[in-house]
Amino acid sequence: MKPTFLVCVAILFAVGANHCPAENWGSWRGPTGNGVSTEKFISVEWSKDKNVAWRVELPGPAGATPVVWDDQIFLTTVKGQDLLLICFSTDGKEQWRRQIGKGNKDVRGDEGNSASPSPITDGKHVWALMGTGQLACFTVSGEPVWDVDLQQRYGEFKIAFGMSSTPVLHDGQLFVQLIHGDGNPRTQEAMVAAMDAGTGDHLWKVDRVTGAAKENEHSYASPILYDFGGLAYLITHGADFTVAYALEDGKEIWRLGGLNPQGASYHPTLRFVSSPAAAEGIVVCPTAKGGPVFAVAPDRRGDLTDSDAILWVREQNTPDVPSPLIHGDLVYLCRENGMLLVLDRKTGREVYMERTHSVRHRASPVFADGHIYLTARDGKITVVKAGRDFEIVAQNDTGEPMSASPVISGGTIYLRTFDALWAIRR
Repeated sequence: MKPTFLVCVAILFAVGANHCPAENWGSWRGPTGNGVSTEKFISVEWSKDKNVAWRVELPGPAGATPVVWDDQIFLTTVKGQDLLLICFSTDGKEQWRRQIGKGNKDVRGDEGNSASPSPITDGKHVWALMGTGQLACFTVSGEPVWDVDLQQRYGEFKIAFGMSSTPVLHDGQLFVQLIHGDGNPRTQEAMVAAMDAGTGDHLWKVDRVTGAAKENEHSYASPILYDFGGLAYLITHGADFTVAYALEDGKEIWRLGGLNPQGASYHPTLRFVSSPAAAEGIVVCPTAKGGPVFAVAPDRRGDLTDSDAILWVREQNTPDVPSPLIHGDLVYLCRENGMLLVLDRKTGREVYMERTHSVRHRASPVFADGHIYLTARDGKITVVKAGRDFEIVAQNDTGEPMSASPVISGGTIYLRTFDALWAIRR
């Protein structure tokens, strides 16, 4: 074999080994809605000046996770009182920006604002909801398609820290959960609604009746989709219950109580922020404030409370804000204090609970190429080796605070801090 041929083979092998087929990240929890990426050769180490492909300043802070499709990135943000949707190319150049109303409201100090819900895209259109209730659809080239005010359509939002729930897109429909109330059980305002994603037209609405009281009438979680093995439905979370609904008409399929039992020991401020997570054969339902975590079988119907549909219960240590991550035979729970709790997916038994970084964690964990990425509020991201043995592979710091979850597409990690959008690439 000639030396020149060997050199060519070596070059081709090297190029192929580092090839990263682009995986679109169209919603805040990724291509299958559970924070899992299938891409390889993803960076595990970076800093302000290491493995940074580019950094672009943003006009204002927000916690909304960006979304990526092909060579475009979409994110929502604020600029003073303006609420904006901005499109960047994957080389960091701004392509367009559109205003979706005005009237930003900062909440809980530095915790959030009216650009907290994340956008959604299918590569043809992009949808963005603001905390004001303004929901708008654009083409990916920035042409307006439709917009609607959800408060005008479905009633005034009465929620202490602003509407932060991200809609779900599925099969031409856009689903929203509006779980909020004013403390009066006779006027409890909680609903689930579906709209035509192409036109914004109302399709159906169902009241979400649970009997929750006080702060628990408010939910800051997002709905998720269970879509595995030919079974698909919407899962909503808040007001003391996790409830599943049929996609075509909103008919209730199942509900899980016991997350905050409505009795003598009722916790009046156990509002839900962390969203559920789903993988084939399991739905993991967190609660709040150190409470329990439930795992249920997804193929049941009716009231699952205290039934054999409950696969297991972890009586304490729920994540308060980050959503669970399910991968392989493990469930990863990133607690708000930086403790990583790993449970056996089948039994719920603890595999380990170890500390990563002792700062508030608000972003949801992400899996890629054998690693779990855990994002702290100060911007430090701890990379932990996936599996049953605890191992910190790296701790990376851009020096900028953030609460958005990492996004992975085309071999690149996109980080949305309060100051800028970063592209991390080895």
